[in-house]
This record gives sequence, C-alpha cells and structure tokens, in this order.
Amino acid sequence: MSKFKTLLETQMTSKSKLLLGTALLASWMGLASAQDADPTNMVRGGLQAIQLVDQGKIGEIWDGATSVTKKRVARTEFVRQVEASRSPLGAAQQRTWVSVNRQMVANEDADLSGQYINVEYETRFANAANRVVREMASFRLERDGTWRLSGYVLR
Repeated sequence: MSKFKTLLETQMTSKSKLLLGTALLASWMGLASAQDADPTNMVRGGLQAIQLVDQGKIGEIWDGATSVTKKRVARTEFVRQVEASRSPLGAAQQRTWVSVNRQMVANEDADLSGQYINVEYETRFANAANRVVREMASFRLERDGTWRLSGYVLR
C-alpha cells in the first residue's frame, strides 16, 4: 500500500492529498465498534494528526474532525489556539507514545456523550529541549462507526 500511496501523492493536488489523508485516517479508525479499536491503529492515527500540526496543516485536522468539534470551535479559532500553543515550542525533536486510554463519557449534552480514545505522546521540542511536553490526540466514535479526531492539546 505504501508504494501505491506514494505514487498517488506525487500526482495529486494538496486538496486531493487532504482527502486521501482523511480517507486513510478514517480507514485506520473506521471500526465497527469501540471493542474493535486497535491501540496500534489509534497510535498511528494520532501520530498522523500530530504530524499535520508539525507541518502547519492545522486547518486540515479540523476539516477531518468530528461534527461536534466543528460545531463547538470554528476552524479559524481552532487553528489560532493550536498555533498559539505550538509555535513557541519550535520543531518536534523526539516523540514517543506513552498511553492509549478509552473511556465512555456520559453527559447531559448528547453531542458530548459517547466513546472516546485519547492517545498521549511525550515530545521534546527544539525551543523546550530541557523538558518533555505531553501531546494528546483525542478521538470520538461517531454514529457512523468511524473514529474521528475530537481534539488536540498540549499539557
């Protein structure tokens, strides 16, 4: 598949790349139920999303996010918030995943209730080399059975 993906990427516009990237992420995450959520696939999907942040493609993350995320945070605000927290840190130098946690959230707001998986990474950045920063990519199981990104935060 990687040769096929590489061949396609060389012939595609950036918008087509976004659609392929979203489709690939969805294919990793497109699981029938939370019981089928393979931690390895979740780590890969989280890393793919975080690498888009590394590349400054924060808007593309929002484009592939859950409908709830899009409803609660405008694209421009999401991009602004992530840029504001990441820019001072500089380039990622080293990143290691440290945990994959699944939880069921019960909330009065039906949009927020559901199954979530959080993938955490410990990352060293160029401008913060003396400390480890935790990055977390969160995914929510959508009604269509697909895990989609619901958030990205630094801690």
